[in-house]
Amino acid sequence: MEAITAPDHTHDVVVVGARCAGAATGMLLARMGHDVVVVDRTTFPSDTLSTHAVSRSGVVQLHRWGLLDAVLASGAPAIREVSFHTADEVIVRQVKARAGVDLLVAPRRHVLDALLVDAANDAGADVRTGLAVTGVCRDGSGRASGVVAHDTDGHPVRIRARFVVGADGLRSGVARSVGAAMVDERHRNGSVRYTYVAGLGATGTEFHLGDGLFAGVFPTHDGEANVWVCGPVHRLGASGDDREQHFLDLVRAASPTLHERILAGRRTAPIRGFHGMPNQMRQAAGPGWALVGDAGYFRDAVTGHGMSDAFRDAETLATALDRALRGDEDDDVALARYAATRDRDAAEIFDLTCQLSSYPPPERFVALQKQLSNAIEAEAEMLAERPPVPARSPLFAA
Repeated sequence: MEAITAPDHTHDVVVVGARCAGAATGMLLARMGHDVVVVDRTTFPSDTLSTHAVSRSGVVQLHRWGLLDAVLASGAPAIREVSFHTADEVIVRQVKARAGVDLLVAPRRHVLDALLVDAANDAGADVRTGLAVTGVCRDGSGRASGVVAHDTDGHPVRIRARFVVGADGLRSGVARSVGAAMVDERHRNGSVRYTYVAGLGATGTEFHLGDGLFAGVFPTHDGEANVWVCGPVHRLGASGDDREQHFLDLVRAASPTLHERILAGRRTAPIRGFHGMPNQMRQAAGPGWALVGDAGYFRDAVTGHGMSDAFRDAETLATALDRALRGDEDDDVALARYAATRDRDAAEIFDLTCQLSSYPPPERFVALQKQLSNAIEAEAEMLAERPPVPARSPLFAA
């Protein structure tokens, strides 16, 4: 196979990366009636290193797009209670009905990403897995005009498109190929480790703050719970050869009661983690190209907001590209509008994340968590007030 796309055909958009940000962007563009190709080197279902919680703003997006019922039907439990544990007290709150939703979810990524890929396919996007993109093509004026890739057999593939979207993660090859500048880069002070535990007895989201560490629990698929601990790099970096024991020691330092529950349960997976997580924002768009999700904006996992960011920005980008493709706005104006909106929408939670991942004293940490909760609620209301995504594809009816 020399090429998948005929040399004289140019698609509207090629999206590189088919996880939360990429599949959502492709799905929305296809629903809007556009010719979009979504490519990924991975075949799905496939797991990835990730936070698990979808905040209220992300749940609002899943609900607006008609996907929340499918997430719940996949076995992700509806989370209706959130508890915050310190050495002195336990505060339990019910998830109230706001912005059109009354629950949270924390799905496994191999389930959620596959669901989004299926939704993009169903909307009419051309999803091609097993393709590794190696670079971005440019036209005579220097604008992005497509991508070059190779399939699993090493055969070259070229896909031409009016717009190229990089949704290929923190180490984005698209960002590197187009020379996307770093516009905001802060500390790498935080690290995270997590595993899965069966029999933990978790019925809601739990946050445990203690001894300069932040731990927690998210109920997820198959009766298991995602159990995690975040902290500064100097606390989480020295695991030696016994990674599991080090994880248990960290959880015990954060919450002795959670540590006891883990021992009484059954761990079902190895310890995974990310050491020295960056807090950074890349240039969101340029001539013929845009970045979405972790490719454009990455933050410490302490706020667990990455998937919700991806869903928010996917719709912002799809709406901007729709205006350009329909001739309602100049291409460069539409891309600049997306970049400005992305930067504005991300700013408050990005700043709060950077402050939280510096692990200030407990009183300040709790105050920042309250600010974060308020910011997420305001974001959810903003998203709930957006007009519905236009349904122009004959394959999709809203």
